[in-house]
Amino acid sequence: MEWETVLGLEIHAQLATNSKIFSGASTAYGAEPNTQACEVDLGLPGVLPVLNKEVVRMAVKFGLAIDAQIDEFSVFARKNYFYPDLPKGYQISQFEKPIIGLGFTDIEVEEGKPIRVGITRAHLEEDAGKSLHEDYQGMTGIDLNRAGTPLLEIVSEPDMRSPQEAVAYMKKIHSIVRYIGICDGNMAEGSFRCDANVSIRPKGQEELGTRTELKNINSFKNVEKAINYEVERQIDVLESGGTITQETRLYDADKDETRSMRSKEEANDYRYFPDPDLLPVQISQKLLDEVRQTLPELPDARKQRFIEALALSAYDAGLLTADRELADYFETCMKAAENDTKITANWVNGELSAALNKENKSIAESPLSAKQLGQLVLRIKDNTISGKIAKQVFAALWAGEGDSADSIIEAKGLKQMSDSGELEALVDEVINANPGQVEQYRAGKTKVMGFFVGQIMKNTGGKANPGQINQILKTKLDA
Repeated sequence: MEWETVLGLEIHAQLATNSKIFSGASTAYGAEPNTQACEVDLGLPGVLPVLNKEVVRMAVKFGLAIDAQIDEFSVFARKNYFYPDLPKGYQISQFEKPIIGLGFTDIEVEEGKPIRVGITRAHLEEDAGKSLHEDYQGMTGIDLNRAGTPLLEIVSEPDMRSPQEAVAYMKKIHSIVRYIGICDGNMAEGSFRCDANVSIRPKGQEELGTRTELKNINSFKNVEKAINYEVERQIDVLESGGTITQETRLYDADKDETRSMRSKEEANDYRYFPDPDLLPVQISQKLLDEVRQTLPELPDARKQRFIEALALSAYDAGLLTADRELADYFETCMKAAENDTKITANWVNGELSAALNKENKSIAESPLSAKQLGQLVLRIKDNTISGKIAKQVFAALWAGEGDSADSIIEAKGLKQMSDSGELEALVDEVINANPGQVEQYRAGKTKVMGFFVGQIMKNTGGKANPGQINQILKTKLDA
């Protein structure tokens, strides 16, 4: 039987506030366990939560970014369940009346073939604490620092049909929340993670299959691997005559497998009811207008501008605009290179990105400033150096051997040879030394031209101007 995968994601984005959603406790990462959980976070008797206004503004900002319905009236509810890391015995969340309603975003897995993914809702809630199992023989440690940290839970429609689409969607939401500055997107610190709802059905069937939920996946790579494993597991179960149990499962990245955690709860299991300590949230038109004014140019709009105004390919534009800091770097670099777009894009997407990936650095950690790389591009453009020599200059700048491309070119004597008389002499020398290759060229084997160019570049240490060399060679060989 041919099976179809049906996927939906619930993404948890930690909002980039300095204090928690209902208290003044710090949200800073990395503090000693249980040093950033105050009386409100712990739910001690007599304390009352107070809503952080900045959390509301950030949620509204996301709603505007995805062209979603923003509810004028939303309500906080208590979601009741009992875990050791949930000190109050309930989580303050939103249920029937979330702050953000229906919206959408478009993704691409194949270039030029957009897929629209519906967003059901985005609601505000507080995070729970964290259970720690390592270094505790037969026991569990509890760190409540995260208790009360503000989250925006973004729930998609089941519109994705492959792990690749799920990864593309997760990357798109990651890009949007970072562009608008409401989440740092740091997956290693738990600032951005997702639960994946996975089901399969016979191809052509309208009715959805029984779903399982894969909890707390915190990398793009693991989302794809977890879904792949779970889909294969469900196919094996059904094709062997079994049935899928609706449950919550954990993905173990070390073993590359999912395993059952607990049966999947329904909403009534949590006994939701409006929180009596919190007033309903009312969104005014004034607040909407204020927040709309703070929206930056969003990824899709920036990509389109790069294609139309800068004549970049859709592929290059997509790579450059996926990350706001990278797009800013590119534009600064381009201006330093006197508005060259193509060579600049090639270097940012190529040499720079490869060097960053190799050392696992973000664009913000690049040893080269955008202006330094822009000056290097300018020296390629004005034929001061060749593309090959430029890689040597880039490596020296990366290693901190100089503060500019010009200083390195001067110190290492890398300036390109462009004197026509000198180049002609080099060409004559190589032609005279290789009569066999000359005969091959004149017999119609024009690819041998590459041999001559290679010999000259080798003899000059890559400093000969390749454009001039090609022109001189062709003239002499055709004579």
